[in-house]
Amino acid sequence: MSTISTHVLDAVQGKPASGIEVRLEKQTETGWLVLSESATDSDGRCPDLCQDGSDGVYRLTFAVDDYFASHSRISIYPEISITLIVEGGHYHIPLLLSDNSYTTYRGS
Repeated sequence: MSTISTHVLDAVQGKPASGIEVRLEKQTETGWLVLSESATDSDGRCPDLCQDGSDGVYRLTFAVDDYFASHSRISIYPEISITLIVEGGHYHIPLLLSDNSYTTYRGS
């Protein structure tokens, strides 16, 4: 079984991005199945999106539009989706966010 977690860091402000809605989906034969929905906490984290996932293709979607609007900022990204292959183990997927770019990687 696999676990999936994430956190979002606002690279412009140099601090965690709280209040961003995050959706986790798994690809099935008939399309995407929503597994969980959450929002980043005061430390920018969603630690328990998935505690017992099976192998497969997953997608994290971050609804960043409201976050930018709440900080009087404009971005070209209303949402950011990250698709990943899960094959056992822990998957921590950070998102480093700025108004017009983002970076992600597999963390620990």
